Amino acid sequence: MNGLLLDVREVSKTFTRGGLLSRETIVAVNKVSFQLAVGRPEILAIIGESGSGKTTLARMILNTETPTSGRLLLDGTDLAAISGSGSRRAFMHKVQPIFQNPFESFNPLKRVERYLLMTRRRFSGTAEESTAAAAVDAALHKVGLSLKEVSDRYPHELSGGQLQRVAIARALLAEPKLIVADEPVSMIDASLRMSIVNLFKTLRDDLGISIIYVTHDLATAYYISDRIMIMQKGSVVESGDARTVLKAPRHPYTQQLREAVLLPEVSDPAANVTHGINGPISPAAPERTT
Repeated sequence: MNGLLLDVREVSKTFTRGGLLSRETIVAVNKVSFQLAVGRPEILAIIGESGSGKTTLARMILNTETPTSGRLLLDGTDLAAISGSGSRRAFMHKVQPIFQNPFESFNPLKRVERYLLMTRRRFSGTAEESTAAAAVDAALHKVGLSLKEVSDRYPHELSGGQLQRVAIARALLAEPKLIVADEPVSMIDASLRMSIVNLFKTLRDDLGISIIYVTHDLATAYYISDRIMIMQKGSVVESGDARTVLKAPRHPYTQQLREAVLLPEVSDPAANVTHGINGPISPAAPERTT
């Protein structure tokens, strides 16, 4: 093993649109490189506005988008070599996604616990009902819920915050090494966002899971990230330690983003409110069921 969990090497992605007479090439991601080390779980935030290429990069890491050039290696295995259901399942054992809209992550006609039980059976290889139920309950407890709370309920019967927690629990059932979270709090009520953000810190610290946190929100990235990468028009314009970069940004684009928000003083344990692009975010607000 080369000591790297994820090795992204000069990855680019281009798209072509238009017809024969007006064809245009769009560079969505341009020669991006970074690494995540084995045995050093961290939260890496990929920050940028809409169209910066951050979601396309996330999709390539999840192996749902193929790079035009460059290589992505997970535990030393090139993602381009993954083919067939067995290889795909082994990959998903290690890498799990968390999407922006939790309501699109679940079949609205299927009860939540059945979805979770099926996921557990898929990754554990056991059909034992009681064993799967115990694993699902344990995963839900890690995100502040329980199997009893979600049992017999459909996705629409849970709040957005609750359902995003269920989505995270579902990801944990695969026992991944890496979670790729694409704008995971942007569609959750502002008063509940910090509960999800704090949960990612817990997954890093207590379970040893590395997290790629894709966002446009500097405030939450500043709060939870170990490292950040700032993307503009497909390229990484600045990267490094999160607090170092955001407290003293060097690139004009990073400076512009920094001036748009009031960043919290995370070293102060009494600071329980952060201010993001969409307004104040309070971690103390209770969660309500719709």
